[in-house]
Amino acid sequence: MSATLSEMNVGDHGRIVRLEIGNQSYKQQLLAMGLTRGAEFTIMRVAPFGDPVEIKVRGYALSLRRSDALGVQIEACAS
Repeated sequence: MSATLSEMNVGDHGRIVRLEIGNQSYKQQLLAMGLTRGAEFTIMRVAPFGDPVEIKVRGYALSLRRSDALGVQIEACAS
């Protein structure tokens, strides 16, 4: 199943497929923070209004704005 990071719920697991972020410099920052193809993550928390979302990727917590999470294409993994 292919989706975006913003569609996931707390406790869901997934794998990064690709980044569709228009801003190249921000995309490079996300890549440097570990959001590379194949990286596995877990949704840790979502703020009350859905912004931001906190994920655990490569052993650390990373918070992303909802608008940025829309550009992270993922593949959901079975729990």
